[in-house]
Amino acid sequence: MYFYKKSLRTRIFLSMLLLVVGASILIAIVTVFQYKKEAQDYHRDRLLRKEIAIRENINYILKTTTYPVETQQIPLIFKDKIYEIKDIHSLEIYLYDLDGNLLKSSRPSFFRDTVTAQIPNQELQKLQNSPTKNYIREFEEGGQKYQSSYTYITDSYFKPLAILHLPYIEDDGFITKELTEYLYRLGVAYFFMLLAAIVLAYFLSKYITRSLKEISEKLSETRFDTRNKKIHLSDTPQEIAVLVNAYNGMIDELENSAAQLAASERETAWREMAKQVAHEIKNPLTPMRLTVQSFQRKFDCHDPNVDEKVSEYTNILLQQIDTLSSISSAFSTYAKMPAQQDETLNVVKITKLGLDIFNEDYIYFFSEEDEIRARFDRTQLIRAVTNLVKNSIQSIEQKNTRQPRIDVTVTTENTWVSVAVTDNGVGVPLENRESIFEPQFTTKTSGMGLGLGMVKNIVETYGGKITLDSSPEKTTFKISFPAIL
Repeated sequence: MYFYKKSLRTRIFLSMLLLVVGASILIAIVTVFQYKKEAQDYHRDRLLRKEIAIRENINYILKTTTYPVETQQIPLIFKDKIYEIKDIHSLEIYLYDLDGNLLKSSRPSFFRDTVTAQIPNQELQKLQNSPTKNYIREFEEGGQKYQSSYTYITDSYFKPLAILHLPYIEDDGFITKELTEYLYRLGVAYFFMLLAAIVLAYFLSKYITRSLKEISEKLSETRFDTRNKKIHLSDTPQEIAVLVNAYNGMIDELENSAAQLAASERETAWREMAKQVAHEIKNPLTPMRLTVQSFQRKFDCHDPNVDEKVSEYTNILLQQIDTLSSISSAFSTYAKMPAQQDETLNVVKITKLGLDIFNEDYIYFFSEEDEIRARFDRTQLIRAVTNLVKNSIQSIEQKNTRQPRIDVTVTTENTWVSVAVTDNGVGVPLENRESIFEPQFTTKTSGMGLGLGMVKNIVETYGGKITLDSSPEKTTFKISFPAIL
């Protein structure tokens, strides 16, 4: 399994090397086996040739002898001739009677361990049962290999007279020397072949995997949001060409899908922008309506502070009109709504100013200090506060509590300023708390659900955060952002 975890290039390289090494070892084994088989056949054939030649000499002596051609006369017939035959053929000669008893030997004291005065019964039976009346025994003693040939000697009437035994020592020195030299030459040849195979395997594996490597690099660089390049390769195998064509086809489909998705996203973005613009326009219209209604209900021309109140009402209306103007400008330039301006302002004063548009008498404002400064957009801060308060008012109206209460508190915590809006309305269910700040999420029957999502975006733009703490008794939304110390 470890081999299959290697790269394709490494596997091809190692496979080719193992193939060459395995082939060389296999050829060496076959060569040794073949040499041994040839040596065995060589010795057997050589012994048979000598046996035929010696039998011809014996037959000639039997035809020319003056002794009676009988088994008992064999020692006399070959008394001196057996040594001549030995010298001619360089082979020891033993003659036995038909019962396996030694009659005459060219060497009376030849290898006591291998030649005896009696042919073993087992070998005698094999000779007698042989259809060719010839038997060759192969054995090894003391690390030396021997062959013994047994055959019948007959008279002119083909009547068996004696048994001819020819012991033959297998001398493999020459063949072993040839085998050693051949294996040496073969080893040298395969050594250079192995070097050539290493070089060939390296470049071949590199060539085979070059296309795959380029394809893998292109695949790793493929992105949905960018224009991807196609692969153009020449002289590639058919399998790689099919893979390249499939990749290029995938790139075309990906570009088409990306174009369709971009068009869909633009359409969705326009829809979302239209919803948010409608929501943003509705936000300042509500306080403007409340301000006008309050002015209509409370205006008294004989009030000594009439000029101050008219100025206050006018400022509120002008602020909301400016908000509408900024929304319109932002929408026309495809920017955020409204454009953000960094201002150094008094958070306490701006928060209190944002609460002035509300006529509910159960809204209470608290602050530890008269002035807490921070860098924030005035319009955005007012929008964030009014959205949170409106959200609390709607929560109270849904619960229809007898003692409604909304507390707006401005505090400082180390280097942060916090504006918390707490109400005793219906609260936020546990299953909705993770989604409450997502755009378009709402539990109301009306509205776009953009209020809290917009507040979150506004606060995070200035490096702040918004948190929720809700229970059946009260719910607190708190926005926090860096203060200027």
